[in-house]
Amino acid sequence: MYEYELQQARSAELRRRADGERQAREAVRGRRAARREAAERATAERSEGGAGSESHTRLLRRFRFARPA
Repeated sequence: MYEYELQQARSAELRRRADGERQAREAVRGRRAARREAAERATAERSEGGAGSESHTRLLRRFRFARPA
């Protein structure tokens, strides 16, 4: 009887761990989907030529500090 209860406890613990890992994967998947959706929305707004249509990449092309001559 003791082994049966131990097996039941182990099984329940494994199920709890699996549920936790599944929830973590779903959360990550949801965050990725939201990030992707936001990026697509921003791209669509930029392509429409709405307010703020200028890309931020222009600033990244310049040197951060002045270079000596």
